[in-house]
Amino acid sequence: MSELAAALSRILGAKGWLSGHDTRPYTRDWLNRYGVEPLGVARPANTGEVAEVVRTCGKAGVAVVPQGGNTGLCGAAVAGSPNAVIVSLSRMTAIGKPEADSGSILVEVGAVLATLHEVLKPHGLIFPMHLGAEGSTRIGGLIGTNAGGSHALRYGMMQELVLGLEVVLPDGAVWNGLRAVQKDNAGYQLRKLFCGAEGTLGIVTRAVLKLYPAPSQRATALLALPDHAAAVAYGTFLRREAGEFLSGLEFFADLGVELALKHLPDLAFPLDSRGAVYLLAELTSGSPRVPLDDILAFALEQGMEQGLVTDGALAMSDAQRAHFWRLREEQPEGQRLEGEQLKHDISVPPGKLAEFIAAAESICTGLLPGVRINPFGHLGDGNIHYNLTPPEGVTGFGGKAGEIGRALAVLATDMGGSFAAEHGLGRAKITLAEQHRSPIERDLMARLKAALDPSGIMNPGVLLHDYRQRITFE
Repeated sequence: MSELAAALSRILGAKGWLSGHDTRPYTRDWLNRYGVEPLGVARPANTGEVAEVVRTCGKAGVAVVPQGGNTGLCGAAVAGSPNAVIVSLSRMTAIGKPEADSGSILVEVGAVLATLHEVLKPHGLIFPMHLGAEGSTRIGGLIGTNAGGSHALRYGMMQELVLGLEVVLPDGAVWNGLRAVQKDNAGYQLRKLFCGAEGTLGIVTRAVLKLYPAPSQRATALLALPDHAAAVAYGTFLRREAGEFLSGLEFFADLGVELALKHLPDLAFPLDSRGAVYLLAELTSGSPRVPLDDILAFALEQGMEQGLVTDGALAMSDAQRAHFWRLREEQPEGQRLEGEQLKHDISVPPGKLAEFIAAAESICTGLLPGVRINPFGHLGDGNIHYNLTPPEGVTGFGGKAGEIGRALAVLATDMGGSFAAEHGLGRAKITLAEQHRSPIERDLMARLKAALDPSGIMNPGVLLHDYRQRITFE
């Protein structure tokens, strides 16, 4: 392997090849559950270097693991065995000039999401992807996991925001699909194939992303509600009342608020009274002539009259709006600072969200009495981050973590939902996929993998185990 290291060092130069102790910042996943020390970390500076790295590793029979910001929660961006090279895209950060007339921009996939937001501000444009880790997550990781975020209700998942891709394939060939058009039906939708593939079919190096005009106004409200059934009912009313202006509809529980307030002293509770559940609703418009404040104020009044909303406030300034959003976005941090936690990323049809949460609580408390449950997420699309904290005064989950995860997966599947809503499968959820997705669906994925990556060098152990054994139909 010293020959491979020497070859990669020649290709990449002193800044582009890391080995030994220098690889440690890239070795473990964000939750520190997965990852072993690789042969080294390649840090290419352009697509040509990525292609050379992949080609060289392929000839040596060495696995290639693409890595962006390494903020994923399923262990997909770290090595599963020491016979691997991590390919970090962190040096490929170029952001092109936004094309206002076309509503698009060309970026390298190492660009950080928050940086892209800042670049677009002076141009009056937005890329409508927002999530808690946007200060460190990179575009390539968002594509690889088909990220959703807090505005998917209005703008869709990452695959709806990608117009074109450039991809280094497992043999080192480069597919140039950088077309800045929404309508391109010249065959299979290849760009969407790589959205959610988690680096198992190739390495995305550049992307054409879809942009939108920046809103000229926003109306934001934080609401307290008595239960999740009221949240679902009010969400249905609000979608009907606000229509196409509704861009965000987030929910979270009082436990999450309590933990955030406990561990983040700069946060303050902005309402007069607490509720069991909270909704953060945001309306946006590009036109200053749309009466967003009136629409939201009327919706708030109606919610209170119907008994669905017990308290609420409209944001009267950008600072207050930001504080409302922080209360939602700091949910994971507050729970992390409380101690050990279990994270579950689940989706159900939005109308079944309250039913799922009630049934899930019964399951979890039955398996571990006193477990603290913190469901939060995206009401508009039914995505629930169902996170658990041990009972008060207890360390750990009493060996029940696996059983709880399996039970929640069964419940979500039976309700027509998914046990992997927006974080992907990675290494963490392959067994669940084998148990809860049909053999034909898994075989189709295996055949795609075998067709594009016959040598099996691209991120092995992610999405599928030994995919060759999965191909059961001719």
